Amino acid sequence: MNPPSPKPDTESTRDQGPNPGTRQAMPVPQWHTLAPAQAEARLRSGPAGLTREEAAERLERHGPNRLAPPRRQSALLRLLRQFNSILIYVMLGACVITATLGHWVDTGVMFAAVVINVIIGFIQEGKAEAALDAIRNMLAPHATVVRDGERQEIDAADLVPGDRVLLASGDRVPGDMRLVGARELRVDESALTGESLPAEKSTDSVDEAAPIGDRFGMAYSGTLVVHGTAQGIVVATGATSELGRINRLLAGVENVTTPMLRQIDRFGRLLAFVIIALCVATYVYGTLARGLPAGEMFLMAVALAASAIPEGLPALMTVALALGVQRMARRNAIVRRLPAVETLGSVTVICSDKTGTLTRNEMTVQRVVCADRLVEVEGVGYEPVGGLRVGSDAVNPADMPALALAIRAGVLCNDGRLREAAGRWTVEGDPTEGALLVLGRKAGLEHAVAEADWPRLDSIPFESQRRFMATAHRDPDGNAWLFVKGAPERVLDLCADQLGPDGEEPLDVDFWRRMANDTAAHGLRLLALACRRAAPVGERLIDDDVAGGFTMLALVGIIDPPREEAVAAVAECHRAGIRVKMITGDHVETARAIGAQLAIGVGKPAFTGAEVAMMDEVTLRRTAMEVDVFARASPEHKLRLVQALQEGGEVAAMTGDGVNDSPALKRADVGIAMGLKGTEAAKEAADVVLADDNFATIAAAVREGRAVYDNVRKFILFMLPTNGGEALVVIAAILFELALPMTPAQVLWINMVTSGCLGLALAFEPSEPGIMGRRPRPPGEPLVTPFFAWRIVMVSLLMMAGSLGLFLMELAAGKPVETARTMAVSAIVVAEMFYLLNSRFIFAPVTTIDGLTGNRYVLVAILACLLLQLGYVYLPPLQAVFGSAALDSSEWMKVAGAGLLVFLVAELEKLVIRRTGLVGRLSVAAPATQPS
Repeated sequence: MNPPSPKPDTESTRDQGPNPGTRQAMPVPQWHTLAPAQAEARLRSGPAGLTREEAAERLERHGPNRLAPPRRQSALLRLLRQFNSILIYVMLGACVITATLGHWVDTGVMFAAVVINVIIGFIQEGKAEAALDAIRNMLAPHATVVRDGERQEIDAADLVPGDRVLLASGDRVPGDMRLVGARELRVDESALTGESLPAEKSTDSVDEAAPIGDRFGMAYSGTLVVHGTAQGIVVATGATSELGRINRLLAGVENVTTPMLRQIDRFGRLLAFVIIALCVATYVYGTLARGLPAGEMFLMAVALAASAIPEGLPALMTVALALGVQRMARRNAIVRRLPAVETLGSVTVICSDKTGTLTRNEMTVQRVVCADRLVEVEGVGYEPVGGLRVGSDAVNPADMPALALAIRAGVLCNDGRLREAAGRWTVEGDPTEGALLVLGRKAGLEHAVAEADWPRLDSIPFESQRRFMATAHRDPDGNAWLFVKGAPERVLDLCADQLGPDGEEPLDVDFWRRMANDTAAHGLRLLALACRRAAPVGERLIDDDVAGGFTMLALVGIIDPPREEAVAAVAECHRAGIRVKMITGDHVETARAIGAQLAIGVGKPAFTGAEVAMMDEVTLRRTAMEVDVFARASPEHKLRLVQALQEGGEVAAMTGDGVNDSPALKRADVGIAMGLKGTEAAKEAADVVLADDNFATIAAAVREGRAVYDNVRKFILFMLPTNGGEALVVIAAILFELALPMTPAQVLWINMVTSGCLGLALAFEPSEPGIMGRRPRPPGEPLVTPFFAWRIVMVSLLMMAGSLGLFLMELAAGKPVETARTMAVSAIVVAEMFYLLNSRFIFAPVTTIDGLTGNRYVLVAILACLLLQLGYVYLPPLQAVFGSAALDSSEWMKVAGAGLLVFLVAELEKLVIRRTGLVGRLSVAAPATQPS
């Protein structure tokens, strides 16, 4: 192909200098389409590299090879932002009013409640946005360059466009570069492309539309050289490199709030509106209709506000989420941001990377095709466990000469090493070569033994132009052998014969091509193995020695197989109504084959990143909702897919391990990074890190997330009737011109101390049976459903009746107002204790051993609350602060009766719902069905 001619007078790519906002971007050359000589001419850089003066001038013009640091938000600003809550505003307003009226105890108690919630929020939000730091750290600290005709090592920050860089195995590429010379170069680009195997590099130019993974003549900043050497001309540094582009993409991605936080926000605004409206109406009614003093009505309105605000809700949410974090950590899911715990429970779709998450990231030989047999290989991964079979029959390689010799060729024509340490098998070198070594072990042929028996005399290493590797050996009888392994079409060109059951026979090219197509259709990568009985002509093995005359032995099919536990986890997600989508940088055939084994996208088309790039937003949204497998996806493609799913109303979780996944991880409702093989950039952009890189862990975390949400809803169902009962007591007192049954300080005692103490026990509730059999809750579902509202009203009326009734009875009996108020407060507190037991199950009865004692934290909370309430009633310091008085045994019996009334009526309501068959219609979520 003829690459396009370079545009004159343009020196660098995307040149924006150290301050991109202050310079106009220059034209963007497509460097991968230019020949090496054209790139050198474009950048005015020759074999001697740049001069010191040219490098200094370009460094001044383009800026240092580093990424701009993000602006940090101060701790003070984060603290002040915690006050940005409408419920906090209402409480602060109440503090101002009570302080103006001189009620300092009420002011102090309410302000303490505000401070506690602000501190909890500040600690909860202490999330370090260090993803950009991690990407910057991927830039190589040093670079080997040629300047003034001399090889020298410089700080990578001083690298400039036009520099000639020397690369060797183990180097991290310091900047984006056009390769002008490469020998056996293989680069691990998985962090950028998601490709599971190292990319083979050359100096060839490619088509302009080629994705990053197919740009063979380019090496990109932050990637790792795993084999070979190369020279390249730097074409982009710092912010203009591919890493810089991802960095800008990441910086432009806004974090999305979680479904529950959105619900809490809507609920808080609605509740604040209702509270303010009630307080205003109460004040106007009392002052205008009843003619009560303005100061007294202010105090009553403040008491009403204090009674209606659920002050303990933020603390409960934090505790419930923190407990979820602990449970998830025991399941190998490390949560970096607390709200992600609950969001996992609400996800409707999981977008998963393939390599290492759904698959083992351990290349495995699954098929060996000989001239007369197709041999299936059992076992997965690098652990050499498994047999060989033809159909259902086990085979011994010793009985199949072609198979035995093919396995020996794969083991000997090999530079990899298979290691075992502490029961874990790993591969040093190319993963494909590791797969061949594992195959040898399964057949009883160890690498060390094979090399000792058939010592290597010389080798020709693999190069992308040659597309095969060759080695020369001598067998125990002194015979010379040549082995080759490589791309099937290239090895077939070298062969004249094939090894059949009766010895060598003419090569059947059509058979091998047919089997190669069939094997590739199963998503397997192909290698061909061949041999020749010959020795090198000279002392060294050269290309002429392997120009032809070989005997074809076998085709080997290799794949990174799915994790067995991932297959089960995907099935569990489907049962839970969660769609699983695979978005990978790997080839579309491989992605489709793995998807079929995992039941992802079965019977549906698979789309590539290039096709996604051509879609408008409407088409993309429809495609994202319908299609489950996407291959050759770039960072922009992944980000657009996640956004499209969110715009379609989905709650999306995204998994990833590379730098290229960071923008989508940050944008997703829950970003999930791999802990073992993931880059630091991916981990820092994510909300959750999987310590075992296992998709099955995600399914377990979803279960915990759903349990957390259930417990928060149970807490709301427990706490709001308390607030409702208190508010109704205050409203009744105003309507009927009664003495205030509870002061603002007493209301806050109930809300913050007793109600909060009891409610926290619900955070320890285990997940209910069948929790993964539900569909995900709709993202727009209100926190308080009509059924929840009914139960809140019912229990609020019961608590109000008991509290106000006892208050009026005590006053009618001539008891002091302090005693009557203590009875009213104690009636609500004891009713809370009984209702806490009711709240353990929304519909199921608690009148069983498990219902009454199944959560020991509930029993501990009831005991602690009882001790606190006894202190409130009998301790002189608390009597002085809250205006309480001691009660006798008969008064306690009345209080207990009021609490027991709430318990019995709540259980009776559950019984009616169960008997009438309303549970299915009133449940939080209906049973799930298999996604289509």
